[in-house]
Amino acid sequence: MKILTHNLGFPRIGAQRELKKGLETFWKGQIDAEQLQAAACNIRTGNWQLQQKAGIDLIPVGDFSLYDHMLDMTALLGAIPRRFGHTGDNVSLDLYFAMARGTVDQPAMEMTKWFNTNYHYIVPEFEHDTRFHLASDRLFQEIKETKALGVNAKAVLVGPLTYLYLGKEITPDFQRLDLLPRLLPVYQEILQKIAALGVEWVQIDEPILALDLEQPWLDGFTNTYHALHDRGCRLLLTTYFSTVDHHLALLKNLPVDGLHIDVSSAPEQIESFLTWDCSGKTLSLGCIDGRNIWRADLSQKLETLSQAVSRFTGNVWIAPSCSLLHCPVDLSLETRLDPEISNWLAFSIQKLEEIAILGCGLNQGKESIWERLAASDQASQSRKTSCRIHNPVVHHRISHLTEHDSQRAHSFAIRKQQQQQRFNLPLLPTTTIGSFPQTDTIRQARAAFKKNELSHLEYLTAMRKEICEIIRKQEEIGLDVLVHGEPERNDMVEYFGEQLWGYAFTENGWVQSYGSRCVKPPILYGDVYRPEAMTVEWIKYAQNQAGKPVKGMLTGPVTMLFWSFIRDDQPRSVTALQLALAIRDEVTDLEKAGIGMIQIDEPAFREGLPLRKQDWKSYLDWAVKAFRVASSGARDETQIHTHMCYSEFHDILPAIAELDADVITIETSRSRMELLDAFVKFSYPNEIGPGVYDIHSPRVPDTSEMLELLKKASRHIDPKLLWVNPDCGLKTRNWPETRTALQKMVDCAKILRRSLQT
Repeated sequence: MKILTHNLGFPRIGAQRELKKGLETFWKGQIDAEQLQAAACNIRTGNWQLQQKAGIDLIPVGDFSLYDHMLDMTALLGAIPRRFGHTGDNVSLDLYFAMARGTVDQPAMEMTKWFNTNYHYIVPEFEHDTRFHLASDRLFQEIKETKALGVNAKAVLVGPLTYLYLGKEITPDFQRLDLLPRLLPVYQEILQKIAALGVEWVQIDEPILALDLEQPWLDGFTNTYHALHDRGCRLLLTTYFSTVDHHLALLKNLPVDGLHIDVSSAPEQIESFLTWDCSGKTLSLGCIDGRNIWRADLSQKLETLSQAVSRFTGNVWIAPSCSLLHCPVDLSLETRLDPEISNWLAFSIQKLEEIAILGCGLNQGKESIWERLAASDQASQSRKTSCRIHNPVVHHRISHLTEHDSQRAHSFAIRKQQQQQRFNLPLLPTTTIGSFPQTDTIRQARAAFKKNELSHLEYLTAMRKEICEIIRKQEEIGLDVLVHGEPERNDMVEYFGEQLWGYAFTENGWVQSYGSRCVKPPILYGDVYRPEAMTVEWIKYAQNQAGKPVKGMLTGPVTMLFWSFIRDDQPRSVTALQLALAIRDEVTDLEKAGIGMIQIDEPAFREGLPLRKQDWKSYLDWAVKAFRVASSGARDETQIHTHMCYSEFHDILPAIAELDADVITIETSRSRMELLDAFVKFSYPNEIGPGVYDIHSPRVPDTSEMLELLKKASRHIDPKLLWVNPDCGLKTRNWPETRTALQKMVDCAKILRRSLQT
């Protein structure tokens, strides 16, 4: 029996971010819907052809999205929130983007992290009377496109249990799982339509199986897959991101035709599933890491797979561990990357080539891929022995850390008094999260400097001019605590990584974060060391231009770790401590320069949490320690801020409190302060700034809307501990909407401040 190769999903953005450019020109009104759809079709066609060329037998269709695959399911299933006024017809492009980005009248749907990745999905909204019906033909049209191109396609759907589980109830007194009986008939209809188009296999993604699920949800799997069985196509139940062997008995008894498991992130689970007596069924092994960029050790992979094939009684397929959405497109585009480091890497196309090589080796014998195995062996050995990897100075410093290094000198109560004396801030102080709009002028100057078209002095002058302008605008708006706006920074992780030893960088290593937002994670390949100060001169210059405090802006060690492509040859806890020491040194230098407020952002703190609760404590222990090592060198009168956003924090609030930041700012506007309720119930001990407006939407809310949220916050939190700020940084916004929104935010703070002081 031939070992089949397949893929779970391919990056949507295009090798040169063609989707981003198409979306943003469409939103600006520079192209119409037909032109956008044509651009999307070109990207899809290119993706399918790249996968064919790589030698993949079965290629996904339905993995492409104009914004987000969960939003696509909302459209396909007709689960449009009532507030958008959907009449039941096919979901238009305007309605689709309204749900993602908001309108003048309606805020966008919530957005949060896709499991423990840095990808953000649009959260489905459910009411007790939500009804489902087919409301989009996008998937079926794309299947027809593959047929016309002769692509051997496998349809991709988010499974019904995962779709419900990752949504939220917006009306009280019902459970979203109760909607399952209404949802399943629509899934049945979808499967029948897919089968009628001649597609044999459907990949139905149920990644929630990697979580600790309550019994009603587990029971839902049995009911669901009996209902979806025998609908004209074969089902490949797909899991990823962690082990699912704790659900082994359930999975063995489901009436599906195949099961995909992630044996890259959880290799230990393969043994459990090889004993599965399922003649005629398919076991897909996700053997190539779909979330990181390191080249695979093909000899080791081939040996493991060969043993699996010899022992399993059914059919074996091989694939990446998960969708390649989380990886850049093509390593061959990296013409400036150091050749030695480049030889250690594999991007999406190269990962598919690895799958094809392994498939060839399994089907035709090891001899057929001898040269490719030798090249892989050489790359693996090169990485293990390279002098670039290890720095004894860093290891010495790590080994000499003590408990004192992760403790502030005094408690928050004592620090608060000293900080109030130093800054004399008003009730409800207003600030922003850090970045301000990255204008064309800023981007052009930075690009010209990189190309040596601007001298260092000319670049310095241009950035200082921007900083002066940003300070002036903040003072005009009336903000109490200012920032320098970060005009010199390309990305909150990449900027710091460029100044640290142990990092490498790409030109085209883009991955999607949400919608048109793409990031270019740096590659963390070796021990981290800070050779010199990274931000001090910029912040000191900004403070000298301002009459109010200016926050120093740093990215925290946990976010530096998880928003990079992480080295996999040592524990993450060790790498996090190396990063923490680099940030600690920067905090010390900022203090010496007279900076009294320092923000250490940790938006990825929740993201790093393991999917199963039994593994949480170990992670939280080292993640908290890393932040505290980074921040605890600060004196009592230095106010340490942190920022977290677009994740659920309800279940880790004790760990967040353990960070012992003086001020935490969080995203709360899309959820109408729901997250704040958790901080209140927990009695969060330090100061807190719940975001009063959503910066990921072009919509600017009225002052009254912000004031309503701020009043809600002040009813639950002592106003003496309350800050006023947006949800996140303002880098992606433009100046007119930024100025308007911040002015309204400051006005609402003044209104509430007056009412509280009378």
